[in-house]
Amino acid sequence: MSFSLIITLLLVLVIVGAFVILLSDEGDGGRKLLWLITIILLPFAGLVLYLIFGLNFRNRRYFEHKHKPFADWISKSSRAWRILRGDDSGVEQRFRSFARLLKGKLLPGVSGGNDVEIITEGPRKLEALLEDIENATEYIHFQYYLFGDDVSGRAVKEALMRKASQGIKVRLLHENVANYDTKRSFYNQMRKSGVEVVRTYNPKFRLLRLITRLNYRNHRKIVIIDGRIGYTGGMNIKDRYFTKWRDTHLRIIGPAVSQLQYIFLDSWITSGGMPDKEPDYYFPEEFHKPQDSEKAARRMLKDKLVQVTPDEPDTQYPVIELGYIWAITNAKDYIWLQTPYFIPPPSVLAALKAAALSGVDVRVMVPQESENFFIGPAVRSYYKECLAVGIRIYERGGGFIHSKTFVVDDYLSSVGSANIDNRSLNINYEVNTYLYDKEAALESKAIFLKDLKLSTEILPKDISHLSFGRRFGQKVIRLFASQL
Repeated sequence: MSFSLIITLLLVLVIVGAFVILLSDEGDGGRKLLWLITIILLPFAGLVLYLIFGLNFRNRRYFEHKHKPFADWISKSSRAWRILRGDDSGVEQRFRSFARLLKGKLLPGVSGGNDVEIITEGPRKLEALLEDIENATEYIHFQYYLFGDDVSGRAVKEALMRKASQGIKVRLLHENVANYDTKRSFYNQMRKSGVEVVRTYNPKFRLLRLITRLNYRNHRKIVIIDGRIGYTGGMNIKDRYFTKWRDTHLRIIGPAVSQLQYIFLDSWITSGGMPDKEPDYYFPEEFHKPQDSEKAARRMLKDKLVQVTPDEPDTQYPVIELGYIWAITNAKDYIWLQTPYFIPPPSVLAALKAAALSGVDVRVMVPQESENFFIGPAVRSYYKECLAVGIRIYERGGGFIHSKTFVVDDYLSSVGSANIDNRSLNINYEVNTYLYDKEAALESKAIFLKDLKLSTEILPKDISHLSFGRRFGQKVIRLFASQL
């Protein structure tokens, strides 16, 4: 058999194999066709790229197999699931179907009796976090997408090490790819002080490890202190989040902290870590709120309904994306969104267009200056079609805005880690928090209006002069930006 014939047969096998794999993928047909074309044009390189960036893990059996160690552990508790599933009877009737959509069959429901602080200033987040770490008496669970070896990162690191040396159980879950520039010594120093450090998701097989590290990133930001105080939102542990950027984060005191606990421990055990206590210890039946300082207590919104929702690429449904679609589609008066990366999947873009065309006040706020070269042109490639249907777009100046929020009809509001792009909604591990409350919604609305003062509204005339070449370039970048 000649060498050329062997190569031809290999090429045919690669293309046929890829075709079979793509057919079994239940994902978007357009995405599958694009990958098939890529593999036909670049058989071996295309297949490697598909294995790294294209595989769809949204499969119930895969999810159950991967998370089995956690499921086996938490099943020891007869009450944990009852606490986590919550009660949506206090939610306004119109929004109960939204709460049930997010809960589904496997995720936390609505939790009442929570005190919540909406944090929009980096110094406040750092101050509160360091104070709560210092006051920890039992344990600290800590997970961040970015944990930098800079002034802020070292301050938090030293605080965690100090508590670990005092005998407080400190668990740190760090992301694989995002912290490529952080030296191993940064984590080793924490280990020596007694901090348990685990890297997010370490599959046994090398190919899966490569795929996971390169493409599937844990973008969550979660802190649980003594099971009573929780943090989540958009701010990472890095100087720019505390000194330069405008972001939104939540500090929660109340039963909803158990939902953050559930999400953290699932990731911790799935990544190879193991708690030293039985589940009942981490999911107590009764919740006693810690005493806050008078200054901190004044910042809190009291007794709120909260639902914390995780999403990841191996759950059966893209629950956060479905949540965006529901909120947009069911808005009656307005929906205002903030996101640093507005590269919406077709489903979300269609929902936004439908809402605007039906008379809903749809506003999207993005940064005036992008974080990198690719994102700005990709975001601006959507302006023309959004403006054409009445979606109002604002570019905020005065520093990069990294906030991922929305507010609907003076009742439903959200603060999370998920951007409005394919990576957040279908590839990354994310967590969004939803508040069912008028007071919280009005505060979120006021924050949006404050940011509006630093923003410029984009009008059709602002983009009408763009050359064909520039628009074409934006469209090309848009094809790849969702994977970044």
